[in-house]
Amino acid sequence: MHWPDSAQRSRIAEIRDNPTARITEAEREGWLGEVEGLKVSLAGAEDNLAQLVRRSHTTVELGIPTVSPTH
Repeated sequence: MHWPDSAQRSRIAEIRDNPTARITEAEREGWLGEVEGLKVSLAGAEDNLAQLVRRSHTTVELGIPTVSPTH
């Protein structure tokens, strides 16, 4: 499975924002095929951002376990 790199978050957000603006233009101009392709790109970028959010909330530092000596 491919995990997006958290360092690329701003780039992925940019990729998401670009199709959003282009979808608006394509809908206004009646370019239905273009709208569908842009929606696929938008869904992929949104999925990558959602993966970054999920991964950022799942890391837990458990520390190093210690063992008490028994007598």
